[in-house]
Amino acid sequence: MPFDERASGVYVIAVTPFQPDGRIDTSSIDRVTEFYLECGVSGITALGVMGEAPKLDAHESVSLVRHMVRRAGNIPVIVGVTSPGFAPMRALARESMEAGAAGVMIAPPTTLRTDDQIVAYYGQAREAIGDDVPFAVQDYPLAFSVVMTPDVLRRVVSENPSCVMLKIEDWPSLEKITSLRQLEKNGAMRRVSVLTGNGAIFVDYELERGSDGAMTGYAFPDMLVDLVKLSSSGARDQAHDLFDAHLPLIRYEQQPGVGLAVRKYILVKRGAIEHDAQRKPASSLSATARAEVDYLLARLDAR
Repeated sequence: MPFDERASGVYVIAVTPFQPDGRIDTSSIDRVTEFYLECGVSGITALGVMGEAPKLDAHESVSLVRHMVRRAGNIPVIVGVTSPGFAPMRALARESMEAGAAGVMIAPPTTLRTDDQIVAYYGQAREAIGDDVPFAVQDYPLAFSVVMTPDVLRRVVSENPSCVMLKIEDWPSLEKITSLRQLEKNGAMRRVSVLTGNGAIFVDYELERGSDGAMTGYAFPDMLVDLVKLSSSGARDQAHDLFDAHLPLIRYEQQPGVGLAVRKYILVKRGAIEHDAQRKPASSLSATARAEVDYLLARLDAR
């Protein structure tokens, strides 16, 4: 399936499964990919922030992408290629596309300070990966300390035809989504896909503000798929009821430092991966935290 400005639905951020000794768990790559497909996702994003991308070497990154693309079939796989330099970014982008990936995602380096620097950076990144590679801009100031205003994003989109998606993870994202859609409505910016992240904590209203879906790693992507469908069909109360049922767990997952540990623990319980191991440096859950997650899951099941 193509990755273009019409992309919508749920592009789940894939975890990278590890064995307890730190090796990549190849069999669990198959399991978690199948799990995502069964949840009804529209796409899969590999090597995102939640995918522990910086902990993999170049060979491991390409191998993981090849494995996931083969398993995903016709579902588009987007690859995070963010890197301090353009040479490794280009290498991973080109090898991923050759392996069958649909496109890539690029976050800004933390060194960018001015609007002009941000716009120039994305132009140089596009030149590095090639004009034929569709890409998404990851707007995540909480993680990368780079603030991109709607007008900066408009300039990036306007100057780079191969930019097809904005992943908006500002905090909060609502007014930014409204501003971007207004720029499109006024003819100041061509339409691109807008997906949102932030652990899905604002996804209910983000959809109402004009996002096309979510790109996040919440451990219940099947819920997100249903939520997008309900919202797009105008079933507002049902959409919010569904979201409200999951909100306590979404909030718990959103904790800095241990969020990934929570997600992997839940994915093990859901049968998606065999181990909840992370490659070091890693976080872990105490016995008390695991009991709290179990309690939240039981309450969710009861609802």
